Amino acid sequence: MAATYMLDIVTPDKSFYNGEVDMTIIRTSTGDMGILRDHEPTVAPLSIGAIRIKIGEQMQEAACSSGFVNIEEDHVTIITDAAEWAGEIDVERARAAAERAKERLEGQGQGVDVGRAKVSLTRAMNRVHVAQKTMNHSDL
Repeated sequence: MAATYMLDIVTPDKSFYNGEVDMTIIRTSTGDMGILRDHEPTVAPLSIGAIRIKIGEQMQEAACSSGFVNIEEDHVTIITDAAEWAGEIDVERARAAAERAKERLEGQGQGVDVGRAKVSLTRAMNRVHVAQKTMNHSDL
């Protein structure tokens, strides 16, 4: 049996997850990172992406906005702007948000904050991707 460690995922408005896990996979600004117990202590910025949590033989996945991860020997803390379990994502709402962001980007000459629109598009597309990936796996 793999050695477990404590994982805390915190958003500005709640404790999203708190429990023992076998492994966590996150997206950092330099790529995906897998975390097991006794990982080298690290603090790293998170990119928009998925958080995958392995507990026993099960994997859980959540969409994550940017943030930071603090890795200690037996405790990992993820602080993120937003996190949402794959099964709780409203795919139609996420698609609509992506369309609005695309429209803002297409109308760049009209006082649009291009950087903000790109981040909105990336977040929305990440939510759609995480939700659809989970739906596809549940159909197997």
